[in-house]
Amino acid sequence: MQTALEDFFRALRAADIRVSPAEAIDAHRTVATVGFAERELLKDALCATLAKTAGEVSLFDDIFETFFDRQAFVVPPQDDPEADPMASLPPEAAESELARLLMAGDASGLAQAMEAAAERAQVSQIRLSTQRSRLTRKLLEEMGLAEIEQIIANARRLEGEGASTAAARLETARKALTDEAGAYVNRQHELYAAGSGRALREDLLARKALNADGGIDPVDLAMMQALVKRMAKRLADRYSRRRNVAWTGHLDVRRTLRKSMGYGGMPFDIVFKTKRVDKPSIVAICDVSKSVAAAAQFLLTFLYSLNEVVDRMEAFAFSGRMISVNALLDDHPVETAILEVLKQIGFQQTDYGRSLEDFCEQHLDQLDRHTTVIFLGDARSNYADPRLDLLATIQKRSRALIWLNPEPESYWSQGDSVMNRYERFCHVAKTCNTLGQLERIIEDVLRTYIPH
Repeated sequence: MQTALEDFFRALRAADIRVSPAEAIDAHRTVATVGFAERELLKDALCATLAKTAGEVSLFDDIFETFFDRQAFVVPPQDDPEADPMASLPPEAAESELARLLMAGDASGLAQAMEAAAERAQVSQIRLSTQRSRLTRKLLEEMGLAEIEQIIANARRLEGEGASTAAARLETARKALTDEAGAYVNRQHELYAAGSGRALREDLLARKALNADGGIDPVDLAMMQALVKRMAKRLADRYSRRRNVAWTGHLDVRRTLRKSMGYGGMPFDIVFKTKRVDKPSIVAICDVSKSVAAAAQFLLTFLYSLNEVVDRMEAFAFSGRMISVNALLDDHPVETAILEVLKQIGFQQTDYGRSLEDFCEQHLDQLDRHTTVIFLGDARSNYADPRLDLLATIQKRSRALIWLNPEPESYWSQGDSVMNRYERFCHVAKTCNTLGQLERIIEDVLRTYIPH
């Protein structure tokens, strides 16, 4: 049963339930203790070992039921239970184990034969829904379907009502076997390939343009919001571990000697130097005009999901005038907070110069040499004064100024765009109109807070 358990762990991982090698060892020990005799006991024991959250418990229940589902084979009943079911078939049928199981209606034997054939056909390696038909046929071939089809064809050539009846019975059993094989492959697809299909869909959404014409479909929007939060959690997990890391090989002599004084100078407690990573302090300034609102929503969702690794997060939004949106984001989800922001300052003529004035007059004191400023906007100011001097002031007072522009660089000097003039005051200026680009840029920001 070790192979079955390993496949079960793989099904759990495909559903985003983490199973570490240590947890897999614990699960094997659990199974060795409780055994397989009682289904509910086995389920509860494995669930207690492998599921860590309420959401994972619900997923675990569904996967367990699907993985260990062994539906009884549907086989046609014999007209005469006392008669030999193989008697009227051609002589070569006696050499076919599958024909004997089908004619005898041995559901248990057929189930075992299908399990063994599925292992040989590697059905559990299914990754795409398009593989289901091919793997179903391969599974049936491994069971010996070609022999059954030949036996049916030869039986129909024989004379006599008995041969005709036996051929019809075997044909009915063959069709039932085909249906069972299709259902088996579908269950394997649900266990192992549903996650890969979701991953493919998420990969496509990560490359979807946020400023696409026609906006974002509501279904895609919900999936993208969930994807952003998972991206942020992944980065938070990665960079929270960097904050205190042992500097292996570099002995802290002073602290080691101090600790050894209690042991007569014997260094029982060895202390190594550590390097510390400061938490980033981020100020996000977002254009929420129609062309940039979607990108702003995802940026704020991303940043506010990084609370574990961000020391301070301040958010501002502007269209014509600039306002602080911290209170709105604290009281509402980001998607509804953006709507509240639009009610207050939306549908105004974009004026970058006036917005920079508002920020410098009211919030400039929030910047210091530890603050990274992330500016999100297309830099299209409707030919108003861009106030380059104010952006230069922000750049001098901050640790870094990063500008994310949803438009490609070829547009940065066209029309009313002043991005090419703002660019020289930015430490980083990049095109950012997909979730994948957003994740890479935010990771670069976190990476710049190097250990010291």
